[in-house]
Parts: sequence; C-alpha cells; structure tokens
Amino acid sequence: MLSYRHAFHAGNHADVLKHTVLIALLDYLNQKDKPWLFVDSHAGAGIYDLQGEYARKNAEYEGGIGRLWERTDLPPLLASYVELVRGLNPEGRLRLYPGSPWCARARARPSDRLRLFELHGSDHRLLASTFSEAGRQVKIEAADGYDRLKSALPPPSRRALVLIDPPYEEKRDYPRTVEALKDSLARFPGGTYMVWYPLLQKPDARQLPSRLKAARPPGWLNVTLSVQSPAKDGFGMHGSGLYIANPPWTLPAQLEATLPWLVKTLGVDAGAGYTLEHEIP
Repeated sequence: MLSYRHAFHAGNHADVLKHTVLIALLDYLNQKDKPWLFVDSHAGAGIYDLQGEYARKNAEYEGGIGRLWERTDLPPLLASYVELVRGLNPEGRLRLYPGSPWCARARARPSDRLRLFELHGSDHRLLASTFSEAGRQVKIEAADGYDRLKSALPPPSRRALVLIDPPYEEKRDYPRTVEALKDSLARFPGGTYMVWYPLLQKPDARQLPSRLKAARPPGWLNVTLSVQSPAKDGFGMHGSGLYIANPPWTLPAQLEATLPWLVKTLGVDAGAGYTLEHEIP
C-alpha cells in the first residue's frame, strides 16, 4: 500500500465517476443547514499536478477530465464537477486536479468539518501542505484509515459522508473494505458511505460488490462505468464502480441522466457501458 501514488491516475475515468458522485452527495447534504462531517479513509495528496512527472507518465487524465474540459454540452452533474475543477485552474488551462478532500473542502461551509487519513509519508506531507491554512475545519492524521474510521463515528452533528477509497494493491484491502463498511454502519447507521472499487477480472474484485451489498444498509446504490472491454490477458482496470450506503433518493435519476453521455464521451471501444442498481426506501 505504501508504494501506491494516486498521482499516476489523477483525473482518469475513475476519478470522473467518483468525484462527480461525491460532489452530488455533498450538494445534497448542503440542502440542510445542519453541519456535516466528511471522512476520507485514504485521502491522498489533496491536489495533483497533471503536468508533473507522475501524472504525465501514462497521462490517464487525457481519457478522463481531459475529454470533458472544453465541452459545452455537459449534463448537470458533470457541469458541477467540471466547474469545481476549473476553480483550481482559473487561467483556463487544465493543470491541477482536485482529490476528494479538495472537492469536499470546496463544498464545505464554515460549520462543516473534514477528517482525513493518509498513511503514505510523502502524500501525507503534501496533504498537510494543501490544507495548511484550513485551521480547525480540516483534521489530518498520518494513520491507517481502516483502523481510524472508528474514531470518527458517530459524528457530533449526526450527519456524515464517509469515503472508503483504498488502492486495492494489497489482497487484504478487499476484506478490510467490507469490514470497514459493516463496522461503520454498526457505529453510525444513519451515515452515507461511498465505497470506490476498480473493475478488474481478478476474483476478489469481481466478488466485492456482492460482499458490500451483504452489509445490508437501509438503502443502497451500486453504479459502474466501463470505458473499454476487459483485456484479453486479464490485466488492467477497464472501469470502476461505487457502492453507496444510504444514498439520497434523488441520485438514481441524476445518474440516469448522466451515465449514457459519459459512456459515449469516455468510451474507448464497444465494451464501454454502465450499470445502475439501487434499493432506496
């Protein structure tokens, strides 16, 4: 896990899906005056330089945010997402990309709080630098997010959005993710939990969505976005998914209005597509 750097993948198709939905969830929370807590189990560096060494190596952002940057026909959810990214690039040139913590801070009101966990030493230092002026609103810990989620729940405000977003480079990330979701729901059943996962052909990845559903929250939503057919050799990520426990009732319709456009725009071959399933009381 400590070798993983999200900078290699910043702004790719998986980030587009994840951050579009994350912003939609935060905007829903902001419909009420009561403050919320955002918790990120694997927070990363906060902001990524798309012209830096890591991001330029594979230039994955070109197949993600790069394809949306100059579009003028964005569906509403994607328009909100791209507008937020443009806020980091006021000169109009795509250079910086926001991680999930930056997205949350951009939507946070003075009374809202962020609690961020990042174990990688270099990324933790970058994260602390990114939010050095945030004061008490943002609490950053150099810690294992799986273990420290327990300390964040339940929040005093009784409103929280928890992002569980590991790299899945270690086999144990899969069972730990499931256990983290189950434990968090037991501690705070009313929270909203968003779990990101890669679409891979390995058994652990293929079984993860059904294992997450076994947590049995009151309501749930599962969405996937594939941008290409799985590789014949069985390697590589062909898409990603989000499992959301206790999603807002408005989210399915928003995604139905967004995903076909996104498949058409980010799709690489005939294997591109999406799935959307949900049970919301």
